[in-house]
Order: sequence, then C-alpha cells, then structure tokens
Amino acid sequence: MFNSRVSSEPVEDKQALLAFISGIRHADRVKWNSSTSACDWFGVQCDANRSFVYTLRLPGAALIGSIPPNTIGRLNRLRVLSLRANRLSGEIPADFSNLAQLRSLYLQGNEFTGPFPPSVTRLTRLTRLDLSSNNYTGPIPLGVNNLTQLTGIFLQNNKFSGSLPSIDSDGLNDFNVSNNNLNGSIPDSLSKFPESSFAGNIGLCGGPLPPCNPFPPSPSPTEPIPPTTSGQSSKSLPTGAIIAIAVASAIVALLLLLFLIICLRKWKRKSPRRQKAIPSTTHAGPEEEAGTSSSKDDITGGSTEIERMMNNKLVFFKGCVYSFDLEDLMRASAEMLGKGSTGTSYKVVLAVGTTVAVKRLKDVAVSKREFVMKMGML
Repeated sequence: MFNSRVSSEPVEDKQALLAFISGIRHADRVKWNSSTSACDWFGVQCDANRSFVYTLRLPGAALIGSIPPNTIGRLNRLRVLSLRANRLSGEIPADFSNLAQLRSLYLQGNEFTGPFPPSVTRLTRLTRLDLSSNNYTGPIPLGVNNLTQLTGIFLQNNKFSGSLPSIDSDGLNDFNVSNNNLNGSIPDSLSKFPESSFAGNIGLCGGPLPPCNPFPPSPSPTEPIPPTTSGQSSKSLPTGAIIAIAVASAIVALLLLLFLIICLRKWKRKSPRRQKAIPSTTHAGPEEEAGTSSSKDDITGGSTEIERMMNNKLVFFKGCVYSFDLEDLMRASAEMLGKGSTGTSYKVVLAVGTTVAVKRLKDVAVSKREFVMKMGML
C-alpha cells in the first residue's frame, strides 16, 4: 500500500478560459499555455483542491473588444471577477447570470454600453458591484433590490437616467451614483449617504441635496382666481411669474430687433454691390422680377421705405455666420416657395450643397411698422 498525490485539473473551466482569451485582444503578459494547469495561469486562482477556478483577476491587461458569450459565463463556481481598467466594450453577455456563486464583480473603467446588465440583477450573492466609469444608459432597475447581500454598489460616471429606485440599504455601506443624468427625489432609504454620492446629477434633489421645490399647480380654466385682500399676505406667485415672463419676452423681442438692425448695418457696409434678382422657377421673366416696386407701395405708404432700406443687401439670420455672398447666391439654383405680404420666399441650393431659405423684399405690401413687428416676432 502506498500514498500517491492525485493532481486534479479544472478541465471545463480551463476550456472556458481558453475560449475567452482566444476571442479577445489582450496584453502579452496574459500567456495561458494549454499544456499547463489553468490554476498556474496569470490572473487565475483555483480552490485548495485545484478542482475549479475560484478567482479571475485581469485588471489593466489591455483586454479590447466584447466579452465572447459562452466563455466566462461557464465558470459557474467563480467567486471573484475583476476585469477593471481595460477597453472592454459592448454589453455583458446574458450567460453571466450563470455565475451564481459570484461575490465580487469589478468592471469599472471600461467602455461597456447599453442598459444596466439584466444578468447582474440575478447574481443574488453579490456583495460588491462596481460598474463605474463606463457608458451605461437608461434607468437603474428596481431589480437591484434582488441583490440583498450587497455592501457596496458603484455606478458613478455613466449616463444612467430616470429616477433612483428605492433600494434596500440595510446592509449597504458604500453607494455612489454621481455624475449621471438622474433626476427626481432621492428615496429616503438612500438619504443616509453623503452629498458626494449624488453629485453631478442636475435633476436630483432631496436627501443630502437641496430640497425639491416643485412649482405650485396652475388653477384650472374654470376655477376663478380669488382676489387678494389688503389684510392677507401676498401670495401672487402665478401673477408675478406671468409678469416676469411678459417683461422677459419684451426684452428678448427688443434684443432681436436690435440684433437685426446691427446685422443690416454690417452687411450694408460689407456688400455695397447692387443685389441681383434671384432666379425663379416660375414663368416670370427677368425683367418682371427685376422691375421696380408696384403701385401697392403708394397704397401702403411704407414698403417703398423698406425696399430702400433693404434693397440689394443680404441679411443673414442665425448669428450672421454664413460664408457666401450675393454672387454665390445668384449662381445657385432657386425654387420659389410662395409669396406673402412680406415678400417672396425661395429655396436656394448653393454650389457647396448647402440649402438655405431666402426671402426677397420686393413689392412688400405692408407698412414699415408691421414689417418690423413681424421681423421681431421671427
């Protein structure tokens, strides 16, 4: 009778790891030799009996691309998985839900996209979850409450949106959702965490952040607004808001009118050349398009002054940043869109392919005052 040491080998786990590393780009130091035991590979740790892979740690190993399905998800007795600080992208494979024994999952500092991984919400034995510094979007699901063993969850520096779910935080010691696009009130169950855990979410309020102050509801159209008496305290917030909006609108209208006048003067100095007629797709000849103003000017009493002010000048809207002049406009193809009281509108396609809308102020059948009012409205 003699004693012999039997060397076991996690054959199935070894095949899963080889399938993973062969399906993804990685650093040179991750050299897994199929002729040696997987328990001796870089980043791999087995249990005491070397019968299954217990830990897989490959931080900063230059892993690039998406995690191949049916690879890591086959390590069904894995306890710790760390793939942080790589360039992994795409979504987490659905078969990650097979990692039922997983305790710690570190995927921070990668380029993962898509919604919160639904397979992760099935890992009910997780105690630490770090998905920070990725590109996750969408809401944080209520299924996070399935992870009843969590002591820390880190979701900061992503693009999560929507409201925060009410997460059971009895055993939760670390929590961070800063620098996302979350909004709404912070649930009472999470208000125990510091302000830094929620910073960078403009729409969040309550808890450690400033309190939520919703606007008071507007009165219904059929409900009269009760008048305030001299003996009552003034509570005319809706009326004050309306007055403020009216004043702001008037100021904006004046600024727009001033902006239009400044643009007119600038282009008057820069473009002294006489404006040519815009070609039309209608049957009107060039003589008719380039003619002088009609007798309507005498009737309105103001359009002649407008044409004298605007004649042969280009006025640009949207900040006056377009880089073409009258000659470029005249060489372009034009399609008449219609005529109105403030001139004729054209659709013009420039030689560079840019499409612009042009209104030609000829035969304007409105007074100067009405014209300025309409331009101010625009």
